[in-house]
Amino acid sequence: MRLTRIFQTGLANLIVGLGRQKSGNRSGRLHRSDAGFTLVEILVVVAIIGLLMGLVGPRVLGYLSDSKVKTARIQIQGFSAALDLYYLDNGRYPTSAEGLGALTQRPDGAASWNGPYLNDNSVPKDPWGRPYVYKFPGQQGAYDIVSLGPEGREGDSSVAAATVTGRQQ
Repeated sequence: MRLTRIFQTGLANLIVGLGRQKSGNRSGRLHRSDAGFTLVEILVVVAIIGLLMGLVGPRVLGYLSDSKVKTARIQIQGFSAALDLYYLDNGRYPTSAEGLGALTQRPDGAASWNGPYLNDNSVPKDPWGRPYVYKFPGQQGAYDIVSLGPEGREGDSSVAAATVTGRQQ
């Protein structure tokens, strides 16, 4: 019986000892330096974040691009309304040389100018920071107002919707 008890005690001590060795500490408690994330856990989290950015990022950038085109379209429609008021007052649209600046400052040839026709008394730039291109006479109508878009050149397909032509005379 005594031999059985010694065997049981020895076996229990062996199990407890293995547990202590596994933790790397004789007392069986974890040190603060042992409590943390493993490299594999951190890599898994980084991979998940990378996948999310890969899926969500292009959509967010697409929404940003669409919103800039919509902003350009709204600004051009505002110019179009201001140009129509200019036309009603002066009987003509501004020339290409006068440009959209004729909506904020009286040009030399406008005797009945009743402006400024834009609220901020200045011609805003397009959402990409470039000036709008105003052409009189236009190719499609009385005038053309074009945003050069992110590429900075005319005919950019990404901003084709941001081109407005004036009314037919």
